[in-house]
Amino acid sequence: MSHYHGAMEAPAITRRRRPFLAPIWLPALAGLVVLALAVYAYRCVSTTTIVVVRHAEKALGTIDDPPLAPEGEQRSERLAFIFGERTGAGHLDAIYVTDTRRTQQTAAPLAARLHLVPVVLPGADISGAAGRMLREHRGGTVLVVGHSNTMPQLILELSGKLIEPIPDEDYGEIYVLSVPRFGKTSLVRMKY
Repeated sequence: MSHYHGAMEAPAITRRRRPFLAPIWLPALAGLVVLALAVYAYRCVSTTTIVVVRHAEKALGTIDDPPLAPEGEQRSERLAFIFGERTGAGHLDAIYVTDTRRTQQTAAPLAARLHLVPVVLPGADISGAAGRMLREHRGGTVLVVGHSNTMPQLILELSGKLIEPIPDEDYGEIYVLSVPRFGKTSLVRMKY
């Protein structure tokens, strides 16, 4: 009789070692996270440029919606020359006008040069128009052709800055607003 005094050994299990894939998928996952964060950061820090001008000189008369005077037609051609580059820095993504003939005629030479169809803003919803421009053209450049009474309201809505009233005989003001997603809006005033 023999007694077995040792512990019983379990049968041998054969396991195949799989290669550890963490060195491959961990950097790939980290790269995707970094890329997603970069896209999010870019969208958050983009700056929208909004150029605000008054319509050009209108014809004097008694009709409610007068066309441009010859001087106004010349000014609208200058505007097309100033902002008429189709590509490169400062090119326009959109043109907004009011529902009056004089704003539409002021923007017409520029719109034709850029092959853009101006967006007509009906009514006096300045806040809605400002929100639309910032939402639809984030990071882009937009031109708005308005009136002496709507320009100050739009600038106030976009920047929180109050500008002086625009005299009836002043048609050459250009206001350039740089509206960052976060931070303070800057405002530059020029003449053309």
